[in-house]
Amino acid sequence: MADRYLNFTGTAPGRFLTRRLGLPQPAQLHRWTPERPALDGALLHLTAGESGHTAELAGLLARTGPDVRAAAERPAAIVLDATAVTGIATLAEVHAALHPVARSVARSVAPSGRIVVLGAPLSRDDHHQAAAQQALEGFVRSLGKEIGRGRTVTLVRVEGPVAAAESTLRFLLSPKSAYVSGQVIEVAAGDTTAPADWARPLAGRTALVTGAARGIGEAVAEVLARDGARLILLDVPSAQADLEALAARLDATALPVDITSPDAAERITDAVPALDTLVHNAGITRDRTLARMPADRWATVLDVNLASVLTTTDALLESGTLSRGGRIVATASIAGLAGNAGQTNYAASKAGIAGLTRSLAPKALAEHGVTVNAVAPGFIETKMTAAVPLFIREAGRRMNSLGQGGLPVDVAETTAWLAHPASGAVNGQVVRVCGQSLLGA
Repeated sequence: MADRYLNFTGTAPGRFLTRRLGLPQPAQLHRWTPERPALDGALLHLTAGESGHTAELAGLLARTGPDVRAAAERPAAIVLDATAVTGIATLAEVHAALHPVARSVARSVAPSGRIVVLGAPLSRDDHHQAAAQQALEGFVRSLGKEIGRGRTVTLVRVEGPVAAAESTLRFLLSPKSAYVSGQVIEVAAGDTTAPADWARPLAGRTALVTGAARGIGEAVAEVLARDGARLILLDVPSAQADLEALAARLDATALPVDITSPDAAERITDAVPALDTLVHNAGITRDRTLARMPADRWATVLDVNLASVLTTTDALLESGTLSRGGRIVATASIAGLAGNAGQTNYAASKAGIAGLTRSLAPKALAEHGVTVNAVAPGFIETKMTAAVPLFIREAGRRMNSLGQGGLPVDVAETTAWLAHPASGAVNGQVVRVCGQSLLGA
């Protein structure tokens, strides 16, 4: 559904009126297109503390983003290496590095620009280091709410060589991360083998997307196909016509199966004996307050959104259908992180996805060589949100740092990053795709 307010604020009368009335002024976001695949401008590399990563990071940034400069006029992105921040004194260097940026942000960072802060894991032995590194989290989330004009701010905690963060930095320093802000992403050890072609990283890999016939699932399928994946598209038999039309367009295989059926995993294995990526996107809502929610409405949502994910994932891991080096990406929701009135069933199911992700991730990696991550969408412009009453819909759109709803492609781009063969160091993460919603952690 079109966001008329966003379109209006992009006009001269709209800018004048919203400034006079003190209303939000969301910016049109720069999303990835073949015509504009990169951010518009250079990349500025800054450091706080005496980092041991300076040379390695400089080489990495030269490969991942726009031209790197020691100083730049209005860069498209700023990367601040704060991995060496260990106390109040070095934390002051974070302020010294980014204070000038904040004072003249209109001249120092381009619209839809990026600020990425690199941090280190919190030490269990040095509480001064842990305090300073934890402080970066509050700093980044606050700056994300101040920076404006479609700019985003993210913290990446890197354990070990910064080379493990290459796929993550490529994502965050590109238009593909347009609706990801205020997040803390942890990068640890893992398989980060670079693909033969960064433009088509999923070439030769097979991906299954559930709930693929429309909405977010359709967008995920399109982005994975763009990145070179062979696709198996699954949805309920009632959506078969839409599913087959999408499969024909993407040269994919349609699999009309109810994911809650007892033989769902068996039918998936019959269709694709070896699978590299499993995207759990299928989901439903049956909203009512708990006082008015009968047991069947509760059970239906939990069966589709959570139980089917658990049983299918277990079966595909145990059978070996998911290949080593594989990726599981599940769909959570900020409703599961922050709660939402009238959605106790939906929120419970999506919080369950977050729990599944964090618990299964280390085990799946150790035993099967498979990573497990989740995306947690916020307000995304779909047919479902278009049916929300006007004032509630407008509140959902505006209650984030970017002042607008996201698009299905925003969730899809984040899913593709987590499915990337070089993203093996990203595991057990629940990444919100919500424009830094003002609700939830």
